[in-house]
Amino acid sequence: MNGKSVTMKKSKLESRLIRPTPEENRKINAGIAADPDTWELSHEDFEKMRPTSEVHPEIVEAYRRSRGKQKAPTKVATSIRLSVTVLEAYKQSGA
Repeated sequence: MNGKSVTMKKSKLESRLIRPTPEENRKINAGIAADPDTWELSHEDFEKMRPTSEVHPEIVEAYRRSRGKQKAPTKVATSIRLSVTVLEAYKQSGA
């Protein structure tokens, strides 16, 4: 670069991410090693991977044709606070 320090802002997800401690990591890795049905992917495994659109284009096309957002919403999102008795009566009415 140009010798200047660049600080990147963390995303909202990264700022809330709780990373495992080294001890927790050791336990996680021991569990992976002990389970014969799972393994850590190697560099070669990642090299062999292909996008779903190449392997199963019909699945991707079906997903793209699925319903999306409504063009004109017919309902309005709202929130209200109800007493427990009112809520129970509403639930019992089956409405």
